[in-house]
Amino acid sequence: MTATIPETFTFSRLSQVDPDLITAHMRDPRLAVHMPLMPASWSDAQTAGFIQAKEACWDRDGLGHWAFLHQGRYVGWGGFQREEGEWDFGLVLCPEHFGLGLPIARKALDFAHTDPRIPFVTFLLPPSRRHLGALRRLGARPMGEVDHAGHRFLKFRLDTA
Repeated sequence: MTATIPETFTFSRLSQVDPDLITAHMRDPRLAVHMPLMPASWSDAQTAGFIQAKEACWDRDGLGHWAFLHQGRYVGWGGFQREEGEWDFGLVLCPEHFGLGLPIARKALDFAHTDPRIPFVTFLLPPSRRHLGALRRLGARPMGEVDHAGHRFLKFRLDTA
């Protein structure tokens, strides 16, 4: 399933992207700063497992994570995943494309607004994320702190219905 987003953006399944691009992305040490669940090193086998796990979400829930393409080039991944009965939205961009985060998030959230399965979206961010203005601009409200997989995260919620 590929969704077109204003002319320069497309959302594609992760399985449709060269896995070497995902591996190189996940090996960038700048990502680890804000991804406490990420292993210290990243291998081709981990990329294969990652893609398989994200595809399983599509099979189970009919929705999952996409590869984000800008003008046909891979710039990151993210999307929606069911977490304890809630749709959590994640966005992991290649560092050289961080500036595309807000427009990509807006387009993904436009999708959520039209999907009756998604009455609200949650965002889990590590406390290392200090610049939260984009979440405020999107209309997300702070919900406090939560423990996820043994790590502390800041939780936000955005109503979509």
